Amino acid sequence: MIDGQGGGIGRSLVELLVKNFPAAEIGAVGTNSAATENMMKGGPSFAATGDNAAVFNAKEADIIVGPAGIIMANAMHGEISPAIAMAISSGKAKVVLIPMNHCRAYIAGVEEKKVAEYLNDAIEIIRQLMSEDRN
Repeated sequence: MIDGQGGGIGRSLVELLVKNFPAAEIGAVGTNSAATENMMKGGPSFAATGDNAAVFNAKEADIIVGPAGIIMANAMHGEISPAIAMAISSGKAKVVLIPMNHCRAYIAGVEEKKVAEYLNDAIEIIRQLMSEDRN
């Protein structure tokens, strides 16, 4: 899980991931200490902060989850560095993006939903991806 700003989306997702996938190693990477601290309240296996942590963990992850802005350089008011965006978008991990219209990214074909509904959709996508990996 990668998030920035206050880490609210990240915390909610970490909580859902821990609840739905208790055997999985769930990492929380914040672009700043406030985001990381908030995500830690969701009970991840580990947490890390900053540009290098995001780049390093993107290379190690099987699945990366976060707001759509995590693949856009300079999104989240500049918290997503070009290095973070590149590491996420060019790595081997599957990427599950939560459509948030806060980073100048409007995703065509995505219906307007409440954030909680997007988060539940993300959990179902991750469940499918994990099932595919087992087969």
